[in-house]
Amino acid sequence: MASDQPRIDFSGGAVGYRFRRSGERGHPLVRAAGIKRDHMPSIVDATAGLGRDAFLLASAGAMVTLIERSTEVHALLKDALARAAMESPELAEVVGRMTLVHGDARYLLPELKPDVVIVDPMHPPRRNTALVKKEMRQLSSIVGADEDAAELMRIALATARERVVLKWPLRAAPLLEAPKPSHQYAGKTVRYEVFVTALKPHVK
Repeated sequence: MASDQPRIDFSGGAVGYRFRRSGERGHPLVRAAGIKRDHMPSIVDATAGLGRDAFLLASAGAMVTLIERSTEVHALLKDALARAAMESPELAEVVGRMTLVHGDARYLLPELKPDVVIVDPMHPPRRNTALVKKEMRQLSSIVGADEDAAELMRIALATARERVVLKWPLRAAPLLEAPKPSHQYAGKTVRYEVFVTALKPHVK
């Protein structure tokens, strides 16, 4: 029932357009993740979903591990990445920086210990375009609500070497009461809360 599944396409639509225009560098998520020309952190997208954030970060040059616990969504991502890799050498290069893993990030993060962890749980309902609402409705129907989002955040904060980035609705109440984010970057409808976790030099 393909009509009931979200469409994942890295070569077309807004994702492909941004890639062709090399518009990833100034994106607030790229800035929130700490990607710079002289610093390319290892990144785990702990809630891969439709894979767009991971593709954006990989387009900016980062090595990104995508963790998706839904078997159905994992299969959709695997197919989409394979199609993108065959589309062009440029897309194949980006896909080559993306590693897709099927599993629960809460259990995988302590083993991976990446520099940066991206957490994008299912958001509370918000008004947006019909296309986005349809895609998110389809994704939500597959994966359900992320009741353990706060637990995932705490594990991410304990394992990320440099920072955790929480993608959250622009005007929604904080997911965690504590700690407070170090700073944030605002998009049109979401904010990227940055929690710096880098240890001081004398701390092991």
